[in-house]
Amino acid sequence: MAQYIFVGCDLHDRNLVLQWAVDADDPQRCSFQNSVRGRRALVVWLRRVKRSVLATTVAFAYEASGQGFVLSDQLTAAGFWCHIVPPTKMERSPHDRKNKSDAGDALRLLRMLRNHYLAGDKLPSVWVPDLATRDDRELTRGRLDLSRQLTAAKAKVRSLLKRHGIEKPESAGKTAWTKKHRRWMHSLVGSSTDLRQWGAFRLESLLRQVEQIEGELALFEAAVEALAHDERYAKAVAEITKPKGISLTTAMVFLTELGDPTRFANRRKLAAYLGLVPSKHDSGERTEHHGHITHEGSGRVRHVLGQAAWASVRLNPGVRRVYDRLVAKNPKKRKIAIVAVMRRLAIHLWHRALEAHGEPTPAPAPAAASQA
Repeated sequence: MAQYIFVGCDLHDRNLVLQWAVDADDPQRCSFQNSVRGRRALVVWLRRVKRSVLATTVAFAYEASGQGFVLSDQLTAAGFWCHIVPPTKMERSPHDRKNKSDAGDALRLLRMLRNHYLAGDKLPSVWVPDLATRDDRELTRGRLDLSRQLTAAKAKVRSLLKRHGIEKPESAGKTAWTKKHRRWMHSLVGSSTDLRQWGAFRLESLLRQVEQIEGELALFEAAVEALAHDERYAKAVAEITKPKGISLTTAMVFLTELGDPTRFANRRKLAAYLGLVPSKHDSGERTEHHGHITHEGSGRVRHVLGQAAWASVRLNPGVRRVYDRLVAKNPKKRKIAIVAVMRRLAIHLWHRALEAHGEPTPAPAPAAASQA
């Protein structure tokens, strides 16, 4: 009677390449289509193999990707143990990086599973959010995407005017994208001697795009505000937005991307998840060499934290003093100071989210604690 069936999967848009083995036996290879029918066939096959070898547990692993959690949901619902491994935690030798293959990636995941279950090695896994949190993320991520699209469209307008040597007159006002400024830009279409036929045509198109994106953005902002008043978020949002410089959008992106704030044991775990800890390289006599931050985890949270950090420096005297003190230590590296402010801000918001959930604030982690 077998104890485990281990399955490592290299997940692609169209297919699933598997390496599987029973306990410590030699691995075997097979594949399925990554479709509704193909995933259903995979579940049926796993059940048949489990019955044939009388195994007690099926352990499945694949790398996190843009495919989401569909496969994990189906396997978990079928009673199998599914692990989603973050790509940043996949150890690859120089040889593996130069000889990459789907079967090789699946075999690597199979070995990680076996080492975890049979030898007790740590298996890094992605936290799987519930369906409601995933749905909420679609809203906040859509809001951020539209903001980036709007910034890009406005930049294209500026570039077009620069290419044609058109400068904003005083009559258009000092600030860009006000009503006066927009009226002036619209007046350039068809009446400017500086813009020829197709230059004016493109400017008109870009201005329409800006207005269309602004309309969509207004709809998303209204939806985000409505979600913020839902009982799942209302208390936490009220706490998080108390400090100056923290907008409703920042609060909602922070809460939806983090999901359950209680899953972080301490502030070091939180900072590591957000990629706001320095990378480290120890070799020989050169120890404790710190480099740039790891940039692991959610880039969306780092984006809103960066905006919130600059706003807090401008509006919050306490944050400003911290920033000025850090800049005074190294005036040439202001980015390091703002990243430090981002990290402090993230921990502060996390504490407020925990309080809103009725959880006590964790004690500070010891200095020697792992940052992974």
